[in-house]
Amino acid sequence: MQKLVNQIWYGTHWLKWLLLPLSALFAVITSLRRLLFRLGLKTRSQLSVPVVVVGNITAGGSGKTPTVIHLINLLKANGLQPGVVSRGYGSSGTGVRAVTNSSTPDEVGDEPLMIYQRTQVAMVVGSQRVLAAQKLIDDFNVDVIICDDGLQHYALERDLEIALVDGARRYGNECLIPAGPLREGLWRLNSVDWIINNGGPLVADNNMNEQLMLLEPAPLQAVNTDLATEFVAPNFDDECVAIAGIGNPQRFFDSLTQQGFNVVKAVAFEDHQAYQAKTLNALAKQSPLLMTEKDAVKCREFASQNWWYLPVNAKLSKEFDHQFMSRVTQFIQRKKEN
Repeated sequence: MQKLVNQIWYGTHWLKWLLLPLSALFAVITSLRRLLFRLGLKTRSQLSVPVVVVGNITAGGSGKTPTVIHLINLLKANGLQPGVVSRGYGSSGTGVRAVTNSSTPDEVGDEPLMIYQRTQVAMVVGSQRVLAAQKLIDDFNVDVIICDDGLQHYALERDLEIALVDGARRYGNECLIPAGPLREGLWRLNSVDWIINNGGPLVADNNMNEQLMLLEPAPLQAVNTDLATEFVAPNFDDECVAIAGIGNPQRFFDSLTQQGFNVVKAVAFEDHQAYQAKTLNALAKQSPLLMTEKDAVKCREFASQNWWYLPVNAKLSKEFDHQFMSRVTQFIQRKKEN
C-alpha cells in the first residue's frame, strides 16, 4: 500500500487524477476549519510560555523528531527548561499523560518515547494539545514548550513555527491529500518562521528562510542493552539485514549503504509499525539486524542479541541556532511582561 501511495504522491501514477475530487473536498473542509478559527468561532488558547511548533505540510516523515531533539538540547544548553507535547500517534492511551521511564510505545507512541529516552525532557502526550501543554506548565514548570507536529492544530496558539521538508522528495506532486502528500497548500509556508530542509539541496530561487539540516549518524547501539552479549557491532564487511518503519524508509537504507554497510536485504514497513519478534527473527536469521532508533524503542523488550540501531543527530547551522535562541528569548521576555 505504501509503495502505491508513493507512486501517486511522488511519481506520475494515473490514480492521482481519480483522487483529485477528494482532494478538492479536503481543501473545502480544511479551509472552512481555518476560517472558523479566524472568525473566533473556534477558540485558540494562548499559553503563559512561548510555544514552538515543529511540523510539516506533508504527510509522512521529514525529520521532525531529530529536529525536536536538537532544539531541546539547544534550549537546555542555554539554561532553559523546555517541555514537549505530542499527539502520541499510534498509542492506545486516552487523555493527557506524561511520558516516564516506565512508559511503553503502546501507551505514549514510539516517537515521544524516543524523544524522552534521548533527552529525559518533560513530555506530555494527548490528542488535546492545549491540555497537554497546560499540564507541562502546571506539573513541570517549563519555560518553553515544543509542540512535536501540530502545524495544523490551530487550537494551540503558537509563537514560532518551523516547517520540515524532505530535501529529496520536497512536496511531491504538490496536490492535497489524498491525491498528493500536502496537508495544506504551499501558501502555508509563507507564514512559518523557518523551513528546515532535511538533506538538501536548498532551492535555488528561495525567498523564504530555508535552513539546511543534515542528519549525522552516530555509532551503532544495541537495541537491548540489558542483554549480556558476545556480539560486537557489525563491521562494514559483515552482511546485514535492515528494516525501517518510518515515513521514508529508503532514506535510512541509503544512509547505511553510504556509510559502507553491506546490506543484503532491506525491508520497509508501514510508519509506526508494531513489530513482533517472530517476524524480525525470520528476516534476520543469523545476520545482524539494523534498524532506526524509532524502530528500536518498540523492539527492546524482545530484541535478540545481534540487533542494532543507528542513532542520528540533526546538524543545523550556528546562524540558525542563534536566530532561534534570539527569538525564543524575546518571546520569554514578552510573556513575563504581560
